[in-house]
Amino acid sequence: MPARVLILGLRPALVDNFRRELGGEDVELLTGTDLDGLRAAFADQDVDHVILGGGLDIATRADAVREIFRLSDKATVHMKDQMSGPEGFVPFARALLRGLADYEPMPSGNAVLRARRSD
Repeated sequence: MPARVLILGLRPALVDNFRRELGGEDVELLTGTDLDGLRAAFADQDVDHVILGGGLDIATRADAVREIFRLSDKATVHMKDQMSGPEGFVPFARALLRGLADYEPMPSGNAVLRARRSD
């Protein structure tokens, strides 16, 4: 089953190229530009990984992290740097996804769960 990955803050004009560039990865790619897009991505089922774009302002990034952890006990959150610009998005995401390819969180009796999703 492919990992569900939400890319938040990727410019709409870059989405198609991003999908092509990451075509070989085993991912279901979701995109959004704001907190409403983030909430929509989590509406049907959980998301495995969220990558926050470097172009998002700091307040939006902080709000997004808070919202992700409110909605999910499973999702990992990653923030792209600002320095490498939009052209650095694909290399960052590719490196991140390859590094997480074997990561599958396992339930723990010691975990402090907040989202309490049933799926």
